[in-house]
Parts: sequence; C-alpha cells; structure tokens
Amino acid sequence: MRRIGRGLALVTIAPRAEASLWRRWRYEAEAGCREQIFVRYRSLAKAIAARQLSRRPAHGAELGDMQQFAYEGLLLAMERFDPLRGIPFPAFARRRIVGSISNGAARLGELDAQHHAWRRVADERVRSLAPRAPDAAPVDRLADVAAGLAIGVMLADTGMVEDANRGDHRPNAYESLAWRELHALLGSAIERLPERERSVIREHYEHGVRFAQIAVILGISRGRVSQLHASAIGRLRGAIGTIR
Repeated sequence: MRRIGRGLALVTIAPRAEASLWRRWRYEAEAGCREQIFVRYRSLAKAIAARQLSRRPAHGAELGDMQQFAYEGLLLAMERFDPLRGIPFPAFARRRIVGSISNGAARLGELDAQHHAWRRVADERVRSLAPRAPDAAPVDRLADVAAGLAIGVMLADTGMVEDANRGDHRPNAYESLAWRELHALLGSAIERLPERERSVIREHYEHGVRFAQIAVILGISRGRVSQLHASAIGRLRGAIGTIR
C-alpha cells in the first residue's frame, strides 16, 4: 500500500501486472479478472467513502451508505476505463467514486435516511434465505430463515468480517469457550466453500458489497448471487452442526 497527497490509501500494483489484468478482462474476456480488479481497488473506494463522510454533513447517511455509493462509482469507473489512454486507473476512478458518493448522498432524503444500507442488506439476506418449497410449514420456513440469519450474525461477530455499523465485538470474559470454538469452526468452514460461494460470503460480509454489485463483479445474475449465498449459508450451517 502507498499513500497519496489527500491521505487515501492506494494498492501498489506492478505496472506490467496491472496492464496484463486489464487486457485479459477488457480485450480477452477472461473470467475472474473483473473480480480481481475490484478487489485490488476496493480499499480505495472505502477510503474515499470514509473521507467523504467526514467532510460533509451526514444528512442521515452512514458509512455503510457511503461505501455502497463508492462501490457503485468504482464499478462504473471499471466499465468506462480505457487502459490504452495511459491514464492511471486510481486517478480516473477517484472522480467517479466521489461523484457517485455525492449523487447518492443527495438522493438520501428524509425517508431514505430511515432505511440505511444495513437494513437493506438485512432484507436482502432474508429474501435469499427464504426456502424454495412453498408447501413447507410456516414454522419450518421461519426456522430456516432464522438459522441462516444466525449464521450471518456469527459471520459478523467472528472478527474475520467487518461491519461498519457495529462496534468492537471481540470475545470478552463473558463469552463462552464454546462460542469462540464455534467461530473458529465457522472460519474453517468458509475456507472449504466452493470458490464462488466463498467469494460471495467474503465480499458480502467482510466488505459489505451488496448482491447486485457482487453480480456485476462476478458477471452473473443477481438471482444467481442469491442462490450462491443461500447455498453457502446452508453449507456453513451443516458444517457447524446447526439444528433446526
């Protein structure tokens, strides 16, 4: 990592590796390169979001909201960037990210301020975890959703993932050894997930990337991201022995 004049962290990438990555994505349509580019510059978007939040009146916006706007700007910059023009991508992306944050913050009216990013993410998770069998008993459907959300709570509480809307949740003297062991088991289970399911879990829970944005990053439909999320949660639930 290196820093630029305004205090924003940039990822240091060898110019030859950077050029190769863009070429393989834009001109050779190589799967996975778009995700690699997003991951490389995600920290830049998050740093800009934090700085913009500190410099402007919040008007109800939270860091989670600003990060979502920043991710939208980063994805837009990736789509519009022409690596052949010789402009460094961070310089090109920064203006788009700041613009996206400004536009997004302006859209946050009084009603929107009552429904922040973390609430929208929670709604998204619930819809993803809803059982597919319409004939299942209501209590069974509720149990499935509750179990999946419980896994999400543990993901946000393991220390492996980051939640900008939560405080310090490291284990304290009152947390049981069994709970900490469960966290460790969950971490191991995440590493054993299929690659795309692991990407969805880490992007969504670690960096707060919403399903629609993950769909763009991975080049799949939003519905497919929801399926991957539900499948991953099911695997994690089985791995840690969660019972209904």
